[in-house]
Amino acid sequence: MTTQAAPPPGGAGPAQAPAQVPAEEFARVQQSPEFAELRRSHRSFAFPLTVAFIAWYLLYVLLSNYAGDFMGTKLFGNVNVALVLGLAQFATTFLIAWLYSRHAAAKLDPKAQAIKDRLEGGA
Repeated sequence: MTTQAAPPPGGAGPAQAPAQVPAEEFARVQQSPEFAELRRSHRSFAFPLTVAFIAWYLLYVLLSNYAGDFMGTKLFGNVNVALVLGLAQFATTFLIAWLYSRHAAAKLDPKAQAIKDRLEGGA
């Protein structure tokens, strides 16, 4: 048994479904220079940061396994190098997420929206 959701307050009906776009249009857009630029802009940001973060993570793992004396060096109180570098992993993760969010909002989203508007406008 299916039920329909009630319209939102104020009497407005349900939102319209997005325009149906033929598959050929998607293939055409995928081959367009605008889409290639969007992909390049995403890759030029995401790939280097991904590689850098993986290298940074592997360095931490390798230091933990093979440089126990160094990682156990106390910096102050009960805080040692391993703890600081481990917490830096979290900080790096949040920093990368924040940077990507800014990059996407400034560079990727406007290009993607323009492509989407053109695609749906032609449907």
